[in-house]
Amino acid sequence: MLQIGDKLPDFKLIGSDEKYYTNFDFADKYALALIFTSNSSPISKAYNNRLIRLFEKYEEDSIGIIGINSNDASQSPEDNFHQMIHTSEHFKLSKVDFLYLQDETQEVAKMFGAQVNPEVFLFNRTRELVYKGAIDDCWENEAMVTTVHLEDAIEETLDGMEIDFPEIKAEGTPIIWKK
Repeated sequence: MLQIGDKLPDFKLIGSDEKYYTNFDFADKYALALIFTSNSSPISKAYNNRLIRLFEKYEEDSIGIIGINSNDASQSPEDNFHQMIHTSEHFKLSKVDFLYLQDETQEVAKMFGAQVNPEVFLFNRTRELVYKGAIDDCWENEAMVTTVHLEDAIEETLDGMEIDFPEIKAEGTPIIWKK
């Protein structure tokens, strides 16, 4: 389980574009937010449009925002690779090239200590974990959000500052683990 200050572990995962990606593919990004998410989680779905806006806001700042689906597709057909491709197409309709990776073996989720969908892990330029947890404080209703945890952490990272609140418990649906 990753702790604040830990380095980004090596990984190799297939993307919804059917290409493989490793942690080294994002070396040019000033910061990297990996978000464990899924197609079957109503909480993850509630964040899709917010993630699109976040991606658009920070695209010029060279921030990588990447989704990782670790749910066991044999127990959750909505999380199979074909459905991931469909979800990626939804993002592309919004003109956002949101990379969505599949963690079929669930090794990456276990390395990170991810427990729920969605759950964020933000790494700075030197690929140290600087924030983990929630995207904001109200998944049910975007209009009721009072604190944008991930956005605040990105801003502080861009400014080279320490994150005021580096861990905020993520509220989400549990990752569906293989039996």
